[in-house]
Amino acid sequence: MAKHQIRVKVQGTERAAEVESRLLLVHFLREVLGLTGTHIGCDTTHCGACTVLLDGQPVKSCTVLAVQADGREVTTVEGLEQDGKLHPIQEGFWQEHGLQCGYCTPGMLMTGYALLQANPDPSEAEIRQAISGNLCRCTGYVNIVKAVRYAAGKLRPNPA
Repeated sequence: MAKHQIRVKVQGTERAAEVESRLLLVHFLREVLGLTGTHIGCDTTHCGACTVLLDGQPVKSCTVLAVQADGREVTTVEGLEQDGKLHPIQEGFWQEHGLQCGYCTPGMLMTGYALLQANPDPSEAEIRQAISGNLCRCTGYVNIVKAVRYAAGKLRPNPA
């Protein structure tokens, strides 16, 4: 199998590795870089548990080859926390009980984060649309929507 040298900026840090051309991004993150926060769910893009940001856009990393990330920037769930402090989207999932088993949570967090980057004050319908590609078998989505709304409120600038 052909090997390729790739360079990927992950959480802002340049990482390099030699990978097989068929290696999926999710396996690169988990097995090569040791970033196990990204979950492997269905391997068919149906569940969204493996969602990461590629150049700021949410992608299901089970269908992106690691070589496709060469020269690009990847953000995983591990990249949300900064200086020991939870990002408001993570805090929202905690405060609003947006998780139960936690399996879908990394993908939901990354999808919610990307939504808030693009739309800092989404409606409930916009949140539901954004997370529609991520499956949760536990929560019924109500608290996930509340968690994203919570984060939106925390990120909103306070009027002076």
